[in-house]
Amino acid sequence: MFFNKKIFSKILFIAAVIMVWAACSKSKTTSPPVPPDTKNTVTYTESTEDFANPERGFYKFTETKASAYTALIQSQLVLWRGLTTANGGNYQVYSTIVYRNFIMDIFKNAPLSAAFLQSVKNDFDIARAAGVKLIPRFVYTTTVTSGSCPEQFICTPYGDAPKTIVLQHLAQLKPVLTDAADVIAVVQMGLIGMWGENYYTDYFGDASQNGQGKLLDNNWLDRNEVITALLDAVPKDRMIQVRFPQIKQRFVYGVNAAVNALAITESEAFSASDKARIGFHNDCFLAGTDDYGTYMDYGNSSTPRQPANTVLRNFTKADSKYVAVGGETCDDAYSPQNDCEPAGMAETEMAAYHYSYLNCAYNNAVNNDWQTNGCMLNIRKKLGYRFVLKEFVYPKEITAGSSMAFTLTVNNIGYASPFNERPVKLILKNKTNGQEVQYTLSTDIRKWFSGTAKIETAIATGTSLTAGVYDMYLFMPDKYSSIAAKPEYAIRLANTDLWDAVTGYNKLQATVTVK
Repeated sequence: MFFNKKIFSKILFIAAVIMVWAACSKSKTTSPPVPPDTKNTVTYTESTEDFANPERGFYKFTETKASAYTALIQSQLVLWRGLTTANGGNYQVYSTIVYRNFIMDIFKNAPLSAAFLQSVKNDFDIARAAGVKLIPRFVYTTTVTSGSCPEQFICTPYGDAPKTIVLQHLAQLKPVLTDAADVIAVVQMGLIGMWGENYYTDYFGDASQNGQGKLLDNNWLDRNEVITALLDAVPKDRMIQVRFPQIKQRFVYGVNAAVNALAITESEAFSASDKARIGFHNDCFLAGTDDYGTYMDYGNSSTPRQPANTVLRNFTKADSKYVAVGGETCDDAYSPQNDCEPAGMAETEMAAYHYSYLNCAYNNAVNNDWQTNGCMLNIRKKLGYRFVLKEFVYPKEITAGSSMAFTLTVNNIGYASPFNERPVKLILKNKTNGQEVQYTLSTDIRKWFSGTAKIETAIATGTSLTAGVYDMYLFMPDKYSSIAAKPEYAIRLANTDLWDAVTGYNKLQATVTVK
């Protein structure tokens, strides 16, 4: 067979050219073009300023007796929202929450009067008008009688009320508390014993040296009955607080519950269940190794009273992430442990137990040291939540009726997250005609825990959204319509140049074009 090398070489050359052309052609037709930049990213500057925010911080203390009722004063509450000096303190605070001690001294053996109930209602109305929320506690006695008893500084009778009276009063208070749900931050249990602290009591088991030294099964059952009635009287979307963590354990798991009972989990939290609605008020914060019996096992009919400091602290650390926590200091003897770091552990403890508030009136022998030693400003800013907006990523333009996806990165540098539900809203405001449209985001602000939260979400804009350029805002108002429009009840971000004090909006310094 004849073989022509020249012809064969030409055929190979032509084939190679065809292959190169095909490869180039395929590359050009399958590689997508580089898409244009369709998103904007805004980063924000953190503010070091201390300022008022709802349901957190140092509270102002108030109390009144039923026998000589003194109403709250609106102008005083408004003043406290600003920067004022703590009572007996060397420091100043913003107070958006006010503790209200209702001493029902003349009703220990009688139903509450209509006049008293109206006075309580009036106090809540005054708080609403002033732009603050209350932490109510209902008690029967705060007057200590000393003598030659084992405890000496306090002797029986203590002066609280029997269970039948307590339950009757809670039923009477329920309509008042229901009506005041919007301006209740959290309700402290109170009701039992001296100061309502559930310890020195004539009727519910005296665990002190003056009495039986521990609590029996029937004492726990009686206390649990009061907690059940209190949870029923308080609006379902509000928490109560108990004085000792074991009180919650013995209510949730029964009178035989061990001190290593399980804390609430994130899946159980914020569910409006009884377990999810019980937080803690420690009225001897950093007062000693076990905070004066706060972390004590008070026993039952078959077990003794005994120390349980480590295990109950571990329970409370875990549980407190999801419930309301506050209280007050009570004794400066536990120094330097109750001082600023590094000598003490004040901020470490507040962060570990997720404190949202503290009393600025007691005990300032402790609190004043925080000011003197340089950590008070940090505590003022970090009690509860403090949200620093880090980044906002959003589309440059959208079409009306389409879904607008965006990402917010928020750093909570506070000790806790908000414990009450509230909406988070994105507001679009037309730059030309001022039209505002609000969209509620699919996020639970109570789960913006300490640390960084990345909120990746989207809103359905609706076809009625008119074309134009819109400024964007983040708005975190109260959930109740009665106060939702009041800027005093909206959350302010800890960033520079974002807060609008007139509306309660946080400017995102961003615009989006709607086509």
